Amino acid sequence: MSACPNAATATASATESADPCCAAPLPVLGRDVTVPLVTGGEVTYAALDYAASAPALQRVWDDVAAYAPYYGSVHRGAGYLSQLSTDLFENSRATVAEFLDCRPGDQVVFTRSTTDSLNLLAAVIPADCQVFVFETEHHASLLPWRDAQVTYLNAPRTPQQAVETLERALADRDPHGPALVCVTGASNVTGELWPVRELAAAAHAHGARIVLDAAQLAPHHPVSVRESGVDWVAFSGHKLYAPFGSGVLAGRADWLQESEPYLAGGGASRKVARRADGGVDVEWHTTAARHEAGSPNVIGVYSIASACKALTEAGFDSLVARERHLIATVRAGLAEVPEVRVLSLFGDDAPRVGVISFVVEGWNSSHFAAALSAEYGIGVRDGLFCAHPLVRTLLGSDRQDPGECGAPEAAPGERSLNAIRVSFGAGTPDEHVERFVGAVKALVRDGARWKYRTEDGRCVPDRG
Repeated sequence: MSACPNAATATASATESADPCCAAPLPVLGRDVTVPLVTGGEVTYAALDYAASAPALQRVWDDVAAYAPYYGSVHRGAGYLSQLSTDLFENSRATVAEFLDCRPGDQVVFTRSTTDSLNLLAAVIPADCQVFVFETEHHASLLPWRDAQVTYLNAPRTPQQAVETLERALADRDPHGPALVCVTGASNVTGELWPVRELAAAAHAHGARIVLDAAQLAPHHPVSVRESGVDWVAFSGHKLYAPFGSGVLAGRADWLQESEPYLAGGGASRKVARRADGGVDVEWHTTAARHEAGSPNVIGVYSIASACKALTEAGFDSLVARERHLIATVRAGLAEVPEVRVLSLFGDDAPRVGVISFVVEGWNSSHFAAALSAEYGIGVRDGLFCAHPLVRTLLGSDRQDPGECGAPEAAPGERSLNAIRVSFGAGTPDEHVERFVGAVKALVRDGARWKYRTEDGRCVPDRG
């Protein structure tokens, strides 16, 4: 099935291959892990849930391990290890800024995740800010704007319709107040790429700013703050082949500098003094430190920087070409199964990253995902993927229909308002996606070889 038969013997460096699609996958942790099958024996685990958390690159793990003995407090110590750790932390900030092609004057703020980054931005926007967000967003970018006037935009069916929908909404707003548009770069449900540059131009033409949720885009495609025209970009380390729960918010400094700190505490303050009346006067930092109170996750930050370097050195041209080959393999295989319906907003020809969601006629999605894991050693995702309005729209269900991020309370074989998501990236071997396609065909053709039951809302093998 593979159009790249020599992938297994290709060189480890993606940039050394004459044919980019034939480059070897980047080495990741867990690539040789074996898992038991309910039907007997073991198999090498096929991790196909990159959209939730990508495995850490071996390069990242090695860099962190080399630094770990030198770990020290950041910005707070005169000793050698503290100074070394501080340099490492701030150099990591510069690495991320270069990876994102930030503009002069942009700030890189380290956070816990994309969700944390967007909640930080939501906390610093002006009090009278209008926010515009498509219903297709992940909850991380759909929900943080609780104190703002929010306009939720209906799901577009073409990239052009997305731009037109935004333009109409912005044209109807109060032109004198601040406005912010929040948009994804690549859908965590369909993998489809959004017209970020065009949306940014539309936002700016109407006096609005725009923040890009790049959680699913940055691991797969280069992200340029400068060329895209976005005002801010947010992403997570754990989707960028870096563990440890760190994230990034990068972009314009003015709203960040003019607001109260996201968290108040040590590191965010420059000077603190008691007043004569017994109160406290505080002078806050105007740098990124203003929103990084507390002891920072220096290992997590360094792991993000290491991942940025590794992806840059591997070369996105090669990584994108190889991923397109994997996408084509999966989509072609699923197209051969009439019972499978792939979910899409923009259609089959839309450019996308390695994220594909689908439903199977006659199957509860949780049951299908459980069988892929238990009988074939393949890890995928089932549910609504923390994008409930979008998945309900794609499934053609009423917006008020029940459903959860995980599996709903539905027994094997019963209809469920959720889908199955397969996702992959720079560390995925051809064999994993080929095994997945083969397993889908076998399950649809022959059914599950094991009995399953619902336990705590999830479908699990019945071992009793």
